[in-house]
Amino acid sequence: MTFQWPELLWLLLALPGLVAGYVALLRRRKKAALRYANLELVKEAMAGKTAWRRHLPPVLLLSSVCVLTIAIARPAAVVTVPSMNETIILAMDVSGSMRAKDVEPNRITAAQAAARAFISELPPSTRLGIVSFAATASVVQPPTHSREDALAAIERFQLQKGTASGSAILVSLQTLFPGIEFDLRSSNPRRPAAREGARAGGAQKGAKGSDEAKDARSPDAGKAAAKAVEPGSYANAAIVLLTDGQSNTGPDPIEAARMAAERGVRVFTVGIGTAKGETLSSEGWSMRVRLDEESLKSIADITRAQYYQAGTAADLKKVYDTLRAKLVFERRETEVSALFVAAGAVLALMAAGLSVFWFGRAL
Repeated sequence: MTFQWPELLWLLLALPGLVAGYVALLRRRKKAALRYANLELVKEAMAGKTAWRRHLPPVLLLSSVCVLTIAIARPAAVVTVPSMNETIILAMDVSGSMRAKDVEPNRITAAQAAARAFISELPPSTRLGIVSFAATASVVQPPTHSREDALAAIERFQLQKGTASGSAILVSLQTLFPGIEFDLRSSNPRRPAAREGARAGGAQKGAKGSDEAKDARSPDAGKAAAKAVEPGSYANAAIVLLTDGQSNTGPDPIEAARMAAERGVRVFTVGIGTAKGETLSSEGWSMRVRLDEESLKSIADITRAQYYQAGTAADLKKVYDTLRAKLVFERRETEVSALFVAAGAVLALMAAGLSVFWFGRAL
């Protein structure tokens, strides 16, 4: 536990003085009791009032003062709290290599099944966007609260040639920050020209739920566009990138990851498949499809996220369960002064209540 105002903890040194004052008060009362000529009257008056009853309310009151003093110092602790992620972009690989059957029944079917379970159990307050990518990437479902629309978008996947992981990250970022175009020719995003902005807007209008895509723009989006921020610090959104192979076209995924890091957006990467891979054959050609873990690990590391490997359908479901828990809840340092104030108030009320109940007076 840490304290934002630790210098105020010096106030705790006053507690021994309060204890000493209480002891002195007891001694004073004891001397006053000796003035009675008939001690039997004193014993009768104190009948049924044991020592612990006399001391418990003051002890509770002193405990309340101690707890409230700690609250003044503004304590903070690392606790599990609901995540602030308002939008999650699920970017899924639909390249031809997803036909491989090293993950039963095949990679794409396993990925769709796990994604359906992931979507169905997200909190209702979380918007979900779907990006599919092969040689190019596109928004097949702008961020929406509708789980039915998101599930329908996944069912419409069609496998294509090529794998452009970098494009998937950039399109996901464009969806989160509609007013900014991310250009890999420079290290910083720039405002789109009118023609470029129209192109980006037209791409989103072609997908269902474009009105909800406008809701994805948050007040923080403009601030994030102004300058680079700490990687992983953007708490309102996250990207989940699922792919099975090495990017072989489009922008460099590592450079795209750096641009996501500059916006503070975390890119969680999920590698589906095995290191051994599988040989796919079609129309007279064959190709060995293997999982490129190094690139996916680098993307996750750059954006302060995590990489997960799924070699089976069961593994993929566990990965999504883990991701859902991480995206819905997170551990972060949070001020807990309110808890100490509540505890102090309860102790003070207990002290006063017991004193009135047992002795007919408030302490």
